[in-house]
Amino acid sequence: MKNYKDKENKDFLQKIYDFNFRQLELSIREIGYGDQSINKKMKVYLNLFHAIVSEIHFWDELDKNEKLKKLSFFLDDFKEINILVDYFDDFDQNLKKKNLNFFLKSVISP
Repeated sequence: MKNYKDKENKDFLQKIYDFNFRQLELSIREIGYGDQSINKKMKVYLNLFHAIVSEIHFWDELDKNEKLKKLSFFLDDFKEINILVDYFDDFDQNLKKKNLNFFLKSVISP
């Protein structure tokens, strides 16, 4: 989101954000949770998402050890944190090479 945050993409990014959390809510409903449980779970998921975004906002400025610590905080039992850090670094570089429309052209209609 940070790579594409500008006036031109603002509406698309908001739609992507809304869509993702709407899909998450629908998935929770399909499992069979009631409205009260869904509201509580969605609050937890939203807070977790924003905590992660806040922690990795300056990802480019962090060294590998700091990146490992940040991801380990959220994924404390994940065994392959090193691989995940490398993956996110590569993914970030890939995002910087392409514009948002490159990723959206096959999933949105004009």
